[in-house]
Amino acid sequence: MVQFLVPDTSVVIDGRISARVKSGALAGRRIVVPEAVVAELEAQANHGRDTGIKGLEELRRLSEQAKAGKIELEYVGTRPDLDQIKLAGGGEIDAMIRDVALDLGASFLTSDMIQFRVAQAMGIEVEYVRPQRDEIKPISLERYFTEDTLSVHLKEGAFPMAKRGKIGSFGLVKIAEKPQSEREIREIAREIYERVKVDPNGRIEMEKNGATIIQLGPMRIAIARPPFADGLEITAVRPVAKVSLDSYKHNAELKERIKEGQRGVLIAGPPGSGKSTFAAGVADYLYKNNYVVKTLESPRDLQVPPEITQYGPLEGSMEQSAEILLLVRPDYTIYDEVRKTKDFTVFADMRLAGVGMIGVVHANKPIDALQRLLGRVELGMIPQVVDTVVFIERGEVTKVLDVEFTVKVPSGMIEADLARPVIVVKDFETGAAEYEMYTYGEQIVVMPVTKAEGKKPVWRLATREIEKEISHHVKGPFEVEMIADDSLVVRVPQDEAAKVIGKAGRNIDQLEKALGMHIDVRTREEEGAITPRIEETARHLVLWIGDGAGESVDVYIGGDQVLTATVGRRGDIRMAKSSDTAKQIIRRIKKGDRLEARRTEY
Repeated sequence: MVQFLVPDTSVVIDGRISARVKSGALAGRRIVVPEAVVAELEAQANHGRDTGIKGLEELRRLSEQAKAGKIELEYVGTRPDLDQIKLAGGGEIDAMIRDVALDLGASFLTSDMIQFRVAQAMGIEVEYVRPQRDEIKPISLERYFTEDTLSVHLKEGAFPMAKRGKIGSFGLVKIAEKPQSEREIREIAREIYERVKVDPNGRIEMEKNGATIIQLGPMRIAIARPPFADGLEITAVRPVAKVSLDSYKHNAELKERIKEGQRGVLIAGPPGSGKSTFAAGVADYLYKNNYVVKTLESPRDLQVPPEITQYGPLEGSMEQSAEILLLVRPDYTIYDEVRKTKDFTVFADMRLAGVGMIGVVHANKPIDALQRLLGRVELGMIPQVVDTVVFIERGEVTKVLDVEFTVKVPSGMIEADLARPVIVVKDFETGAAEYEMYTYGEQIVVMPVTKAEGKKPVWRLATREIEKEISHHVKGPFEVEMIADDSLVVRVPQDEAAKVIGKAGRNIDQLEKALGMHIDVRTREEEGAITPRIEETARHLVLWIGDGAGESVDVYIGGDQVLTATVGRRGDIRMAKSSDTAKQIIRRIKKGDRLEARRTEY
């Protein structure tokens, strides 16, 4: 009597059936594959998952073995509908597969421990196949890595490339003399998946339609394929250095700062600057000083001691991971990387709960790290969430910022009644204030505290606020000019002045009170301003001034002087349309900038 054997999805994906047939262990057996297995593998393959592709490849091998007379093969059962496939994670497909074995009185083969125990409970003759752990061998990808290689980039139809050098000075170099084929890349990907199965330090961190993230020891591997990418691609990254905190500038002060109490620290810098290396050094230092340290990472690739547990997203959610961590109550948590709004929310929640938090963020300037908190964390809470910013460039600590909260009049403002909550961002080394963050009207301002010559930053801010308010009252062109910290001039057309001033000066009084500044309203005619009429000919741009033939005038666009010219005998200024000045005037007028001319003063 022919004995039936029903495999489930797990052993088909594992490739164990064809291997047993090849060894002769299944001679004379009839392999009965449930349609539910085929449907599940097809669904996985359609979603770009390699597990589905591998399973379908195993079914192809079984078909060839059946044609060769080594086994009998048939497909039975009903095909699951879409709802049943969606419920596969809850055991719906597994139940359909078990039903086939139960109806046939067949032996059942699985490498899924839960499936094995359920089948035993149902009285099915079942065998559990433990995945084999072969000897761990090097994979082809590793041959591209040298001691100074940070990352390897492989793509079908392209030359293999690698980033090599040292932190802060990596260069992209070609590492082969011919482009790689899709078949070569696919074979390397297959090797990676096989290695993950047998390597205890290997795991699949994420698998989505067209993309898989794998952690293989210290190496993070991203495999992209259509439809996500336009071709099969493998990118592998690994750290090139493990650096002690003692190697960095300000290490003594930073050590003291994070030891004196739980802190909120952002480690910021551009990609490839060495932020994660520094974060790993901080984690190692905290652990050696008897702090309980955990990490939140996706994927988990920080190089830390085994005593530091590395957590990933729990059921795909960092919020749920944070809930577990709040129960564990670590002294410090390293969050690598803080990018999305939900990441900043988790970071802030844990920090406000009293956990020391060290986050890794991408930023091109030190202050950018704090600006990424705006709109995600209430302004007044920022110093409680983050009190230190460490900026990394080329593997070095180039800047440390101290974040403090106070109530004061922002720099550049005069009136005492303008005092408000202000976040002062100071240089950690000198203690000098570099930025102030506060609310101004309805907007949040990040204002440099600078002694540079020219217009003060607060003047630019006040000018924007005045321009926004004046635009509600004036139809024609106008200009706002700061002349002192507490005084400015507004120039408007003659027929618009009354609207700006308001009845009995009410409009101006309200503006002066709101800004704490004196406002002097002047008409543009009083200032000698002229609005030229513009004419374009085939070759020339003509500015019609009107009168003043032979006089010299300065021409401004958007408040910027663009040329000084003599008015022609017909009252015009003529220039070639091909000139840079004409092109600039035409371009800026189209953008809405105001054109005006003023008689040159000598």
